Amino acid sequence: MNIPDLPNNHALIVLLITVLALYLFRREDIPLETSSLSIIAVLCLLFVFFPFYDEKAAHYFEPSSLFLGFGHEALVTVCALMIIGHGIVRTGALEPIGRYLAKLWRISPKLSLLLTLILAGALSAFINNTPVVVLLLPILISVSLRTKTDSSPLLLPMGLATLVGGMATTIGTSTNLLVVSIAKNMGVIEFELFDFIQPALIAAVVAVLYLGFIAPKLLPTRTPSMPDTSPRLFTAYLNINEDSAANGKTITEIIKLTDGVIKIEGIQRNQNQQNIIPLPDTVLIAGDRLKIHDYPDNIKEYESVLGATLFSDSDKSNELSALEAGDQTLAEIVIIAGSGLEGRTLQQTNFLNRNDISVIALHRAGKPMETARSGIPNTSLRIADVLLVQGKTKQIERLKSQQGLLIIDGAEQLPQTSKAPLALGTLLAVVLSSAFDLLPIEISSVCGVLVLLISKCLNWEEASSALSTQVILIVAASLALGAALMSTGGAEYIAQVFVVLSSGLPPGGVLSALMLLLAILTNIVSNNAAAVIGTPIAISVATQLNLSPEPFILAVLFGANLSYATPMAYKTNLLVMNAGGYQFSDFLRIGIPLVILMWITLSLILNWMYL
Repeated sequence: MNIPDLPNNHALIVLLITVLALYLFRREDIPLETSSLSIIAVLCLLFVFFPFYDEKAAHYFEPSSLFLGFGHEALVTVCALMIIGHGIVRTGALEPIGRYLAKLWRISPKLSLLLTLILAGALSAFINNTPVVVLLLPILISVSLRTKTDSSPLLLPMGLATLVGGMATTIGTSTNLLVVSIAKNMGVIEFELFDFIQPALIAAVVAVLYLGFIAPKLLPTRTPSMPDTSPRLFTAYLNINEDSAANGKTITEIIKLTDGVIKIEGIQRNQNQQNIIPLPDTVLIAGDRLKIHDYPDNIKEYESVLGATLFSDSDKSNELSALEAGDQTLAEIVIIAGSGLEGRTLQQTNFLNRNDISVIALHRAGKPMETARSGIPNTSLRIADVLLVQGKTKQIERLKSQQGLLIIDGAEQLPQTSKAPLALGTLLAVVLSSAFDLLPIEISSVCGVLVLLISKCLNWEEASSALSTQVILIVAASLALGAALMSTGGAEYIAQVFVVLSSGLPPGGVLSALMLLLAILTNIVSNNAAAVIGTPIAISVATQLNLSPEPFILAVLFGANLSYATPMAYKTNLLVMNAGGYQFSDFLRIGIPLVILMWITLSLILNWMYL
């Protein structure tokens, strides 16, 4: 077979915009919200200035229809479920689960790991996996600290188990909702809540066995040398005061004071903002700031031994302010969804003043951030960023009860309130009403949010903080891009090319190849972007092969969820990476075999059940 002729100009332009979207979604220096809104704007301008006549619909494609994604049932459902999930965490409804798991770990670690993986997957089938990871991280870290064992074999398998569980239902992930909604919009098939739970559960059994027995053995030992929760390095500044033990001493003498451990990367001389190279015979004077790169406990020890004071980026006058001595402690705070900090700066939120703490350093994507002197308060924060802060013990304790913040020290107690059963019952009612066809999921989830608000399980401020601008815009942009691809024939053209390239394969082979393509794509770009591109293609491929579209749509759904191989493939991967001190290679080491294992398993199951 020959490669089909090029499609019309509109289809070609939309395909180019799709490539542009994939590129923008991968750019870390451009906010995902900006990229998503840009794609919607470019598509609208294209169809305004160059109208397209849709021959199948027998009318011109209406540019304003691209905005329908903002009111789409999929987006409404995603937002409502994010709020309900936040209500579950906020009321402490999951606290008993965490408590019993922690007790079980003392009895049988192997059995506890398997149960933890099963629990993580089961919870993620119904609520967003981020709060599930947030619930389990402190428990697993606490276990590793108490038993003096390495946390590496525990955290990453748990994080990946939540991704596996999210495939089981239509509401498990926003990716599932996107695929299901696009298929419904195109009039192809309408999936119910548990329609594809059987293949997902079979694959989940295989995944849990791999994550429980094989994956921990593939991970290298990364046991911290200190009783710190994770081996994270931070860049911080130590100020040499008049009465500091380091005042008047050389760098060589300073190194001896710390038993040869301290590594000074630079010296900032305060009087004229001069940067001085830390040569062995360089003499320190009062006002000098030593730039060091080390673990939090070591940083705190240097402060004590040298009689210096840690300096923090202040949000008051763009000057560094010395941290007060006394009842002070260091803590690591992870930014998670619902904090109100993602996409904003500490200065914009007045976070430091409100909590009476000082921030010393920032850690992002597995490495310390170089933010110079006053950069941290003005740095836009992302989910999974880790802040190293110092403050009074009471202030740090108060931080542990705040929403959207994760103190990874193993001592955190999740709040449980009298409204926890009501929140859990609301989620159960939402799921069951959809499962038994009493109400569509978009309606039952909105009613669930209303119940949580009326019963004061959540207030409006907490509900709004649970929403993610990134999710809202990526879903809206994905739906707009999918509509443009289908209407212009761009998806059909890609499907024709795909069918030609896989012409030597049987239908089952084509299905398997499609899933593999999506699995590769989802680990490189956004899983939602992969889903919205793949779903129209899957429908077109099935049409050209004269087969039922259902298994091909499921191949896209499952393939787009196989985001195990890279830390940036899914936001919880970054959370786990920061908490466990993992490297990029660790995800490749256990993620790639899991992707291959799940691809083979799901391909066989879909062939057996549908073809």
